[in-house]
Amino acid sequence: MKSLRIFSKNAPPAIGPYSQAVLWESLIFVSGQLGLDPVSGQLSGQQIELQTRRALENLKAILEEGGSGLECVLKTTVYLTDMANFQVVNSIYAEYFQVHPPARSTIGVRELPKDALIEVEAVAFVKSKNGKEG
Repeated sequence: MKSLRIFSKNAPPAIGPYSQAVLWESLIFVSGQLGLDPVSGQLSGQQIELQTRRALENLKAILEEGGSGLECVLKTTVYLTDMANFQVVNSIYAEYFQVHPPARSTIGVRELPKDALIEVEAVAFVKSKNGKEG
């Protein structure tokens, strides 16, 4: 099977030798997204709220470029540099995944690229040709 690289101009480009996402059969594997502004390439701010929203918006843009969406996410992994931000991240995350939230792991890490506070990666399925889930 052949894989396809996904690139969205509505999300920041990869900051290393990797793709924003890879499509394989009906699954999209999205690389970890930081709270980087897609235009400036800089962090959206120093607050966890701003970085969380931007990281999730970046994730959403890449998924949509690949024919998927947040409602199609099966699994996420969230990396936090400070687990004290867990509840704040949870409340924002819940806004983005209101119905059928995906499986998730949250991992505390010492640091992230660009001194980000959060990184979110995901695996999702592609919507069928008629635009519905599955």
